[in-house]
Amino acid sequence: MSQQGYVATPPYSQSQPGISGFSTGFGPPTSSPLYGHYGDPNPSYSAPQSGKAVLYFSCTGPGASQSSLMPSGVPTSFQGQGPPPPPTQQQVVLSSGSQIPPAPANLSSLCTPPSLPPVAMQDGIPGSLPPNTNLQQLPGQPPVPGHHLQHANYGPQMAGSQLSYPGAFPGGPGQLAGPQQRKLDPDSIPSPIQVIENDKASRGGQIYTTNIRGQVPPLVTTECVIQDQGNASPRYIRCTAYCFPSSSDMAKQAQIPLAAIIKPFAIVSPNETPIYVVNHGETGPIRCNRCKAYMCPFMQFIEGGRKYQCGFCSCINDVPPFFFQHLDHIGRRIDHYERPELSLGSYEYVATLDYCRNNKPPNPPAYIFMIDVSYNNIKNGLVKLICNELKTVLDKLPSKEVCLLWVVGAKGLSQAVLWKWLIDRPERGQVVTVSFQQAAECAGKLFIFHSSLPTAEAPGKLKNREDKKLINTDKEKTLFQPQVNFYESLARDCVASGCCVNLFLFPNQYVDVASMGLVTMYTGGSLYKYNNFQVHADAPQFLSDLRKDIEKRTGFDAIMRVRTSTGFRATDFFGAIYMNNTTDVEMAAIDSDKAITVEFKHDDKLNEDSGALIQCAVLYTSISGQRRLRVHNIGLNCSSQLADLYKSCETDALINFFAKSAFKAILNQPLKTVREILVNQTARMLACYRKNCATSSAVSQLILPDAMKVLPVYMNCLLKSCVLVGRPEIPTDERAYHRQLVMSMDVADTQLLFYPQLLPIHTMDVKSDAFPTAVRCSEERLSEGGVFFLANGLNMFLWLGVSAPPELIQGIFNVPSFAHVSAEATLLPEVDNPYSKKLRSLMDYIQSKRPYSMKLLIAKQREQADMLFRQYLVEDKSIYGGASYVDFLCCVHKEICQLLN
Repeated sequence: MSQQGYVATPPYSQSQPGISGFSTGFGPPTSSPLYGHYGDPNPSYSAPQSGKAVLYFSCTGPGASQSSLMPSGVPTSFQGQGPPPPPTQQQVVLSSGSQIPPAPANLSSLCTPPSLPPVAMQDGIPGSLPPNTNLQQLPGQPPVPGHHLQHANYGPQMAGSQLSYPGAFPGGPGQLAGPQQRKLDPDSIPSPIQVIENDKASRGGQIYTTNIRGQVPPLVTTECVIQDQGNASPRYIRCTAYCFPSSSDMAKQAQIPLAAIIKPFAIVSPNETPIYVVNHGETGPIRCNRCKAYMCPFMQFIEGGRKYQCGFCSCINDVPPFFFQHLDHIGRRIDHYERPELSLGSYEYVATLDYCRNNKPPNPPAYIFMIDVSYNNIKNGLVKLICNELKTVLDKLPSKEVCLLWVVGAKGLSQAVLWKWLIDRPERGQVVTVSFQQAAECAGKLFIFHSSLPTAEAPGKLKNREDKKLINTDKEKTLFQPQVNFYESLARDCVASGCCVNLFLFPNQYVDVASMGLVTMYTGGSLYKYNNFQVHADAPQFLSDLRKDIEKRTGFDAIMRVRTSTGFRATDFFGAIYMNNTTDVEMAAIDSDKAITVEFKHDDKLNEDSGALIQCAVLYTSISGQRRLRVHNIGLNCSSQLADLYKSCETDALINFFAKSAFKAILNQPLKTVREILVNQTARMLACYRKNCATSSAVSQLILPDAMKVLPVYMNCLLKSCVLVGRPEIPTDERAYHRQLVMSMDVADTQLLFYPQLLPIHTMDVKSDAFPTAVRCSEERLSEGGVFFLANGLNMFLWLGVSAPPELIQGIFNVPSFAHVSAEATLLPEVDNPYSKKLRSLMDYIQSKRPYSMKLLIAKQREQADMLFRQYLVEDKSIYGGASYVDFLCCVHKEICQLLN
């Protein structure tokens, strides 16, 4: 099978050793601590011992011929090799761009160059090495054409060139010596924006049906209508690959993580398939006798409909008499389309008493509000703001819901019960005092509004441990670990009671998010943080978060189990979850924004005919107090061809997995090690594709699979995130906060967080319903005469160029010029003109798609907020340390070359 790829030629001419102390083979030294599936002590990705060489490495330098362009646009390296590649390969010629500036001396390098390889002539190709007889293409793996981006002239050889990268990658200072080199033209390398827009153009606004096993869905950035026809909607389940390798050896060869990002309570559009409820009465859900999988479209009915074969374990089961139905001429039940559990990928069962605690029906969930009424919170108006809002909030709670209000005083939680209210308002709205023992008999949510470090003499007492000296040391990981065991023990008790904890923090200084936030994470709750809270500036954001959280669709006292067909199994879980064993994912609550990422491993060979089947079942209590089972099913393909695996990958899902696995790993490993593994993993995946799936070409060409061509830019954004960049300027609480948020994010949220949306507002057509097309997140895309809107799901900016058109400034801000715009504003004025209405409509729409409310910051060019805004231009070098996209792409290519050589 052929598959298109993406080929680029980075601006350097030397092969590189392993990254940051890694050995020059295909894996890290065995002494390096690893995490997840990267920890295989015997990497299968090793060069075959014999065979014909198909890839070459070419170098340029003093005395070496350099490729130049023929009149037809074909590099001279194709002369003597027959005709140039066919047009389907979309050959593009790299134009040389600006020079790479010297890297800051205080940043360590990511790659250190070895001595120059010998220059050779092979088959008339100037500057290429002789064939490497130790490298061969795997038998049975067809070559795949790629998008070829060829050499431009990059000038003389650099002596001792190094690429800088953040966070103390070993290898010495990242200084450039000798003549400066030219870098890639940014427009010639893969663009995330182009990938997003191409997918929108080809699949946007269409109906996507899920009846075909293993098909790759539209990107999360593409709006379409999803029709459930037997596999769960991608709103519920997205996978890192939709075609799994048929064997564990092939999986180790490719090094692509096999994972599913599951969002059980995702919101679907009104015009999409809803969740239907199946009620079998006292009999309860129909399940396989052996593996306990629930009835689903993967079950095969046999013997005239009297028995069925489980699609997961192949066990033959009797069909209960009440469920019997005849089969049609193709062996399908004649009531197939009348039963959701037979025709849909997602549905719910009403659970019986066997699925309830103590075999008793659950009570409706309760909501408890706990307010820190310390002096500072009263003085700054926070307490008044919360109390006024609760008057409104209580009226919006579901009709049968129990609600308690618990206000705590300044001396700590244990002494401060002031109010106890029960709201019972079918129609009456009466307020009755009750005991907390009543509330303990049901699941629910606990809302805590808190602003300071707990320092009272109590089991949860904490101290300020923010120590900048630990950054970039092996002890840095302790900053992300809880100080004391109390909070983990408390979280365990909360999960056992079905109590979900939502924590709203209003800190003016260090509060130890890593410790207190543990209760929120383990119970499936949400964490919110408003630094230096001021009522006039921050109240809209806080109140919006509170209202959205209360109104979210939520499952309480939940347990999730993921079942798979034979040959593979779920091995690791990431999210706002608690696990008391290796199979049951416990959540005191799970809402419509929470996602759990599940990793799979082979334990046998997969059958290409039957594929790889996944069933996720969530047992939960509804807001009305009914015990239910929500079931999601998805079938994936299996193949023995690596090309099939690579073309089925979803980069956005891969980054979600890599982020969560890395953020989990930093609890136990040095951040430097985690960063190194991420870079090495990227190179290994791409090197495997290059060796086994790409057409033969010079090693100096960077060939990327089409489905993963923006993986390097997203991976670089992850590496530059505040969690993985160890810099003393970034507060520890901020890093712990971001780490916790990402652990429960879905694919769409991590995609936007790591690669923000940057919209040129000055190009906006106010007469059209369409929003302006996004541009790449780079300073090169800004203009002094422009106005740009940026959002990443947690923050949003409106950037104003110093020469922005006065009429646009007037239309948005109702002031005459740039100089009159107040940088302190956090809301746009409601001006009655097309510019203002269109911009506010755009902002509201983007905000409506995100779980967290974003506070608007006005960033005027060359003023203070401008520097903060530029931190989100992720294709550029970061002020906190971090390579530009171009530099990182070059560095990954060097590592790939080393792996291939």
